[in-house]
Amino acid sequence: MKTFFRFSIFIIVLFAFAIGVSAQITLIPMDDTQTDHLRAYGIAYKALQMGMTVEWLLNYRAGSFVFDSNDELSALCLLRGVYTEEINSSQLSDIYRTIEVENMERVILEKEPAIAVYSPTNVEPWDDAVTLALTYADIKYDLIWDEEALTGALDDYDWIHLHHEDFTGQYGKFYASFHNELWYRQEVETNERMARKLGFHKVSEMKKEVARTIKDYVRRGGFMFAMCSACETIDIALAAENTDICPSQFDGDPIDPDAQERLDYSQCLAFENFRPSYDPLLYRHSDIDTYPERLVRFPDQSVDYFYLFEFSAKLDPVPTMLVQDHVGMISG
Repeated sequence: MKTFFRFSIFIIVLFAFAIGVSAQITLIPMDDTQTDHLRAYGIAYKALQMGMTVEWLLNYRAGSFVFDSNDELSALCLLRGVYTEEINSSQLSDIYRTIEVENMERVILEKEPAIAVYSPTNVEPWDDAVTLALTYADIKYDLIWDEEALTGALDDYDWIHLHHEDFTGQYGKFYASFHNELWYRQEVETNERMARKLGFHKVSEMKKEVARTIKDYVRRGGFMFAMCSACETIDIALAAENTDICPSQFDGDPIDPDAQERLDYSQCLAFENFRPSYDPLLYRHSDIDTYPERLVRFPDQSVDYFYLFEFSAKLDPVPTMLVQDHVGMISG
C-alpha cells in the first residue's frame, strides 16, 4: 500500500512538472532580432481578435509581446515572416523579475481597437502612409471622411488616424505648384461637392466643423493619432473658429484683415501662439512647421537625427508606448 501511495505521488508530481515544462508561451521580440516589425504588431492584433490576452512588455526588448502559444498564430508568424521565441513559464517569470527592477512595465491588452482612418475613399492604400502600414500589418481599419465624421460615425471607433489632411480648407497649400494639375482640380471638386452636400457654403467651414467634431471625440475619451500636415492644420482650424484665414484662391473671398488677432489659441489641442501662413503661393501652413529652418541648420540631411526620449514606463506608460522602437536614434 505504501509503495502504491508513493508511486501515485510520484506520478502526480511528474505530471505536474511535465505540465509546467510543456506550457509554452510565445514571445514576439521587437528589438533588432525581429524580422518584420510591422507584421509583428499585426500578429498581436490578430491574437486580440481571437479573444486572447496579450501582454505588451514596455521597454523590454523594444516593447515585446507575449501570449499563450497557439498553433494558428505560430503558423501565421511563419507565413508572414515574423520572428518568435517559444519560452516556458519559468523563463517568463525571469522576464517579469527583470521588468520589476528596470524601467519597464507590463501592459495587459484584452481587446482589439476599432480603428478609423480619416481619408477620402477614392485613394488607394499605398497613397497614404497610415493605410499602407495598416494594410501591410494586416490590421483592420475603416476609411471615414467628412460625411461620416459629421454624422456620428466616430462613436463607433476607439482610434482615429489623421495624416495628409488639411483642415484649413486650403488643399494642402499645393496651389502654386499644382493648381493646374488634374488631381488637384479633382480634389477641389470632390471637397466642394461634399461641402454642398453637407450644407456648407465653403470647404473651409466644413473642415472647421470636422476639426471641432474630432476635438469633441477626443474630449469624450477617443484616441487621435495625427501626423504630417494633420498635426498642425487641425489646431489652425480650431484657432480660426471665428475668423477667415483662407486666401481667395481657396474659398473665393479674401482673408479677414484681422485674422491673426482673432485667432483663439484656447481652442487648440496642442499648439499655441503660432502664426499661420497667409500667402497662397507659399507651401507652408504655419510656423509650427520648422522644416524650412531645419534645412538651414542641417543642409546635409545625412546628419539630421533625433533621439527618442525614454519615459518612465511605470509612471508614464502611455507616452512610453508611443516611443517603443528597435532604434533610439532616428533620421529627421
